[in-house]
Amino acid sequence: MRVCAVDLKGNEANLVLLDSENDLFSVPDCRAKKINVPSPESQESIQHFHRTMSKLVEDYQVETIVIRERQTKGKFAGSSAGFKMEAVLQLIDGVEAEVLPNNIMKQTLKRHPIDVNLKELGLKQFQEHAFLTACAYCNQDKK
Repeated sequence: MRVCAVDLKGNEANLVLLDSENDLFSVPDCRAKKINVPSPESQESIQHFHRTMSKLVEDYQVETIVIRERQTKGKFAGSSAGFKMEAVLQLIDGVEAEVLPNNIMKQTLKRHPIDVNLKELGLKQFQEHAFLTACAYCNQDKK
């Protein structure tokens, strides 16, 4: 199974691909680590984001997009740009898109801790939350 985990921060989508097979994970190379939507209020920018993500999903044969849940209110609430980008991801044809709730993510990572060095995997620090989201998603149904 190949998932593309997405952590939306402001007008950026931080991405990590993760392959999961027989309880083994691998992080394949991906041409995009981050996709910036310069003006999320513009229809053109949102359509460009949709085309870019659709092509990435197709090229890398992604089965599921997993989006890290963001708060809807309070100090750490997600921006309107992030919610637009989330909707775009959910509308990509031919791929499942799920929002992974924070409480499920925390519980799963507590049961199945991830102890790896991001640099050894070829990931950048800004991809950490996307990576943890992918790991939690792949481990969530395991006891």
